[in-house]
Amino acid sequence: MILIKGPVTDLLFLLLSCVTFIQFWVYWVTYRRLAFYKEEKGNVGTEPVSIIICAKNEANNLRKNLEAVLEQAYSEYEVIVVNDCSWDETAEYLEEMASRYTHLKIVTIKEQEKYRHGKKFALTLGVKAAKYELLLLTDADCIPASKNWLALMQTQFNKETEIVLGYGAYQKLPGFLNKLIRFDTFLIAMQYLSFALGGNAYMGVGRNLAYRKSLFFRNKGFAKHNHIFSGDDDLFVNENATKHNTKIEVNQAAFTYSSPKTTFGSWFSQKRRHMSTGKHYKGQHKIQLFLISTSGIMFYLLLIALLSLRFEWRILVSLYAGLLLLKLPVLWKSAVRLQEKDLFFLFPILEPVHTALQPVIYISNMFTKQKAWK
Repeated sequence: MILIKGPVTDLLFLLLSCVTFIQFWVYWVTYRRLAFYKEEKGNVGTEPVSIIICAKNEANNLRKNLEAVLEQAYSEYEVIVVNDCSWDETAEYLEEMASRYTHLKIVTIKEQEKYRHGKKFALTLGVKAAKYELLLLTDADCIPASKNWLALMQTQFNKETEIVLGYGAYQKLPGFLNKLIRFDTFLIAMQYLSFALGGNAYMGVGRNLAYRKSLFFRNKGFAKHNHIFSGDDDLFVNENATKHNTKIEVNQAAFTYSSPKTTFGSWFSQKRRHMSTGKHYKGQHKIQLFLISTSGIMFYLLLIALLSLRFEWRILVSLYAGLLLLKLPVLWKSAVRLQEKDLFFLFPILEPVHTALQPVIYISNMFTKQKAWK
């Protein structure tokens, strides 16, 4: 192929070089924090903890997961399940479990035709019902990786710590969609955990998140974003995390695992809801996340554009291969840490597919209104 030079190709190649450098910076300045993180020895105390789960028609998930939450290896804790207007067998199952486990507390919300509420209302009632200062949040469809989940998340709290971010993984199932969902979750975790390690926490996931009850009430809970259906986890962290009050817990025994979506449509809807909260982040976080996302998209678009303009393919292939090789050490270490090693070997396929979907989801959100949680 003949190398065609001109002002257009020169400009495009210059832009490609810039976004390549941004991608290198993202991996070796930001993501490397998680990849090469040396876990800090946590607090050996056993401060009592309140675990909060919000459940709306989650009888099947509670049957699968609640017992593992109730049987944590910990001296003093309670489990609060907020039964949010369920019409399935959630209430009956919870009553049955409460007769067996004295540390299970049930908070029930009755349906009101004139008042529609989201998960934030249910979670607020759960926080109010909690009798302990340390709160640990998870979802009804989540199961702890071990009986030490609670103990490990608690060890990160000290006098300064008010928020602890954990990893909420998805279960491994056959098929490409499962790998794509887990890859998306893995990349997001690399991002928010690495940001937190840099003293710049911007989000957490409600599947595995802990914070102090006093922090919740001191900052008036979800008052600033109560009008937004989603964001009970990431917007709360974005609003309240500081350089010194947030820590992470990435011991594999402290993970939680959730059942992933099994159809592309249901996952796509979930992603649209999650991405819709990003516009409410702090300005600095929106800029940083925009640069990370846009540089990834532009990298592939510019590669394709230059190839179509008959730019020397050897240069482009070398640039792509060089960046990929530079990413691999960080990816491997992160994949090992988060128990997602199978995704590492599919990275050259999963990354371009995932990157191509991001603008599609963003554009879709421009024409879709948020809906209340199920």
